Amino acid sequence: MAISFTVNGQKRQVDGDSAKPLLWVLREDLDMVGTKFGCGAGLCGACTVHVGGEAVRSCQTPLGDVAGKAITTIEGVQAGDAGKRIAAAWVKHDVPQCGYCQAGQIMSATALLATTPKPSDEEIDAAMMGNLCRCSTYVRIRAAIKDAAGIKDMQA
Repeated sequence: MAISFTVNGQKRQVDGDSAKPLLWVLREDLDMVGTKFGCGAGLCGACTVHVGGEAVRSCQTPLGDVAGKAITTIEGVQAGDAGKRIAAAWVKHDVPQCGYCQAGQIMSATALLATTPKPSDEEIDAAMMGNLCRCSTYVRIRAAIKDAAGIKDMQA
């Protein structure tokens, strides 16, 4: 079955099983390997992408659910203002260590700033819940999000 959607502004069509997880469509069929496989159960956030501007776990999103929708991956997130600000703040605050979770972290943070330009600590925590970082850079992640939002944080 041919399913059409847009990825990072480009119209794409994939012939495949509508139940195939979007993660594997991106990685295997479209050769976009920036989105990572973490747990396969939607619990770690490494596979986060935007579908219609909303952060979703691509390992749990069937291909059929994205028909006709706009998808943004880590490869395309910096095209938007929030993505550029998050990327710059990530570098400034030296967020990554091993880096494996960073694509998902950046996608969730970017979705947050797109809908909540000046998030509170509670809003940041809620948006980032489910994005696991085995290196425990959570303090730097929060500081980077606040910096990208233009929030002065005396603790950062």
